[in-house]
Amino acid sequence: MDERENHLILLIKAWRLYVHMMMCFAALHAYLFEYERMRSERRNFGQRTFYRLQIRSTEIQRITRVSDTNCIWELRMNRNAFAMLCELLKTRGGLLDDGNVTIEEQVATFVNILAHHTKNRSAQVRFYRSGETISRYVHRVLRALLRLENVLFVKPTPVPDDCTDSRWRWFKGCLRALDGTYIEVTVPESDKPRYRTRKGHIATNVLGVCTCELKFVYVLSGWEGLATDSRVLRDAITRHNGLKIPFGNYYLADAGYTKGQGFLAPYRGTRYHLQEWENFDRAPRNHEEYFNMKHSQARNIIERCFGLLKKRWAILRSPSFYPIRFQERMIIACALLHNFIRMYMDVDPEEYTPITLDELPIVEDILDVLESIDVNEASDEWSQWRDDLAGEMFDTWMSRRT
Repeated sequence: MDERENHLILLIKAWRLYVHMMMCFAALHAYLFEYERMRSERRNFGQRTFYRLQIRSTEIQRITRVSDTNCIWELRMNRNAFAMLCELLKTRGGLLDDGNVTIEEQVATFVNILAHHTKNRSAQVRFYRSGETISRYVHRVLRALLRLENVLFVKPTPVPDDCTDSRWRWFKGCLRALDGTYIEVTVPESDKPRYRTRKGHIATNVLGVCTCELKFVYVLSGWEGLATDSRVLRDAITRHNGLKIPFGNYYLADAGYTKGQGFLAPYRGTRYHLQEWENFDRAPRNHEEYFNMKHSQARNIIERCFGLLKKRWAILRSPSFYPIRFQERMIIACALLHNFIRMYMDVDPEEYTPITLDELPIVEDILDVLESIDVNEASDEWSQWRDDLAGEMFDTWMSRRT
């Protein structure tokens, strides 16, 4: 009996040892399998990473280095202008290459989003970046670009006394034109009533001021679509870093603005728009109509400027889904890039014709005066000056016809 018990105990111990060894072999097999799987994943990850880096580098080079045509199609500027923009953002805007994303890729991604209204998901697929990475660097480029306002917004020069341009020779001292435009935005449901325009669109009222070279002097965005043009202008001229208009100078404005000092508006209730003068049978009949015709011909530059801006940047032609404050800053960024392209490209790709600049003397310190206009109120004196100017213009025109 003792021998049987001893034999049974030995069999149990042997079985336990066998089971333990099998478990050890199974664990070792699982470890080796997992180790090989991880090695394979690391190898595949390295291959995928290398593949993504190759595609990303190829895509950026295809856009910015292969040809001017590609660069203009994708970024609205040629290769030389793009390189200068990157350098300007780096030296003056404080944009950094942090080792993860190059400055060229940051700027190309940002400008491509503005030019084509590219969604974040589309940018992820194209540039092999995560949505968080694209969003982070878009914000960085935007901040760097907004630091260049003093560099890219131009200083206006008044029309000189010896100007011979038929559009401007009557408007001595004019700093060119200003107007407002609506740009559709996306806002929370609770804010929609304030942003709803008279035509029912959800938009922001943007004030733009430009020169005869179709460059922006000042842009103010952020006002709700419900706000009137005069209210937006009043805010612009009272801001610390707002629109500065020296006494003795003025801008051409439409009838929606108060005809006060610094802002020359047309006569209300009198035909004004250029298409109304196309028929030769409808020549001006009095000084008010003639003044409105000349005023419209000159002030048309702001309409052209806004037209080029929206034509160049698709993000301004339809609402984006960024937060409203970010959308407002994007509008200013589009204006700054518009100026940059007009400054650093001999031919504006959106006009298909060479840029022609009026030969006007540069008056660098015209806006460096201590006093400037900071109110937008109706003025009888200003109205009388407009009447005198309109009468002189009409009399001169009539004398030439006879």
